[in-house]
Amino acid sequence: MKTLKITFIAFFCTSVAWAQSPEKALAKVSYSFSHIRDTTNRANPYTENMALLIGKNASVYASFDKITQDIERKRQLEEQVKNLAPGEPIRINVGKVKPTSAVEFYSFFKENKLFTRELLINIYLTEEPLPKISWKITKDTASFSGIACKKATAHFKGRNWTAWFAPELPFQSGPWKLNGLPGLIIEAYDDKKEVQFLFAGFENIKEEVAEKPALDPENTIVATTSALAGKEIKLPTNAIRTTVSELNKLKEARAKDPVGFVKAQMANSGVTISSTNKLAEIASKNTFNNPIELPEHN
Repeated sequence: MKTLKITFIAFFCTSVAWAQSPEKALAKVSYSFSHIRDTTNRANPYTENMALLIGKNASVYASFDKITQDIERKRQLEEQVKNLAPGEPIRINVGKVKPTSAVEFYSFFKENKLFTRELLINIYLTEEPLPKISWKITKDTASFSGIACKKATAHFKGRNWTAWFAPELPFQSGPWKLNGLPGLIIEAYDDKKEVQFLFAGFENIKEEVAEKPALDPENTIVATTSALAGKEIKLPTNAIRTTVSELNKLKEARAKDPVGFVKAQMANSGVTISSTNKLAEIASKNTFNNPIELPEHN
């Protein structure tokens, strides 16, 4: 394009020290993400604004909504701190926090590695080989905001996917774990339209723009851990290294006792939760019977 932590389970983990060098971000793709998490309530899918930061040989997919929320949360926290009495703990009202995706995906194509950053109170980072997807490119074409695309299909992680990619944008990247086409994946969805990554915009990363989120025009110090906040694709330095299986154990503990899990994780942080009832209510309403990755059936 021309303008274009943890009392439930004891496991070994270490501070992160990764070899991947930061890569310059060249462009950002915006997606409107839609996911029917509860198949008994198809009329109300989970939605979120997501973005893909892309470089020549790497990319990171994360929540753009999280940047907005982090900025607002920082401002609220600063206001609370100003009015605190000595020794008074900071209280977080979880009832006012809008859920955003707690997972970010970092793809490094030369190294054939996929890193997943996930927030479970503490931040964890796992590593695995980059998924290889057997795409079948068809003769179908379409245009998205003037970007010419070709169609490809594949079966991946239990779903049948359709992807529209732009040969004129020579990036191997795509939203989520989708990758490996000879062009940037502009839009993708499964055959049931239960998971959709709909194209919402493309922009080049300008050299003269300061390294700060565009949503922070006053140039305040933004307390955000979003991978989209700067101009480089780089792994987080504040994460705990673990394995996918150990991380899944943590998620099982959280699912069994969400309130206890949060209390245990935050026991030594000096932060207290103002409403455990609210946490329990949120957990009880969070029906999630349709993950993006489905089991394969023989």
